[in-house]
Amino acid sequence: MRIAPEGWPFIGAALGVCALLAMFRVWIPLAVWLPLTIWVIAFFRDPARPGPRGEKLVISPADGKVISVIPIEEPGFLHGPATRISIFMNVFSVHVNRYPADGVVAYRHYLAGRFLHAADEKASAENEQSSIGLRTDYGPLLVRQIAGSIARRIVTDHPEGTRVRQGERLGMIRFGSRVDVFLPPGVQVKVKVGDLTRAGQTIIAEWP
Repeated sequence: MRIAPEGWPFIGAALGVCALLAMFRVWIPLAVWLPLTIWVIAFFRDPARPGPRGEKLVISPADGKVISVIPIEEPGFLHGPATRISIFMNVFSVHVNRYPADGVVAYRHYLAGRFLHAADEKASAENEQSSIGLRTDYGPLLVRQIAGSIARRIVTDHPEGTRVRQGERLGMIRFGSRVDVFLPPGVQVKVKVGDLTRAGQTIIAEWP
């Protein structure tokens, strides 16, 4: 199983505690700690995600559940009306995020905000977040990684000017969070509230 590099310090620490508990034969704490260690390893898994690819397709950047699809203003990169698709990741989801389309990273903005529950509507504007704007052949789109009440570390991989590929790793968020995708008017949304998504595989929209 492939592991995201950000996970090795946490996995190493968890395995070290297991080793110490086993060395001193502290079996009951070990029995409690072992499932947590397995969860930490699973949390940082980074599976290969082959799937549908295409210039007109917008692919989900995150594993999780669609919690809203709404019209909204996006002043930072789209500079006007947009459709926002919000995907909530729980602590059992794969937390590696992926680019929804081919393009060039044309915008990055980090906000050291609050830590509201990621499903809260205010989280998109007020929580700690990292926004990544892509220039694609069909138009601009924005991906926003949002920390939740538990997540306290957002990783975004590429600087402005980087050409990226659809399905390529964008970054990750540790321990429960949310990803919003902002699309310009005219893009046809392919998901609805309640749908489950897989990063790099689920088609969430299509360019006209």
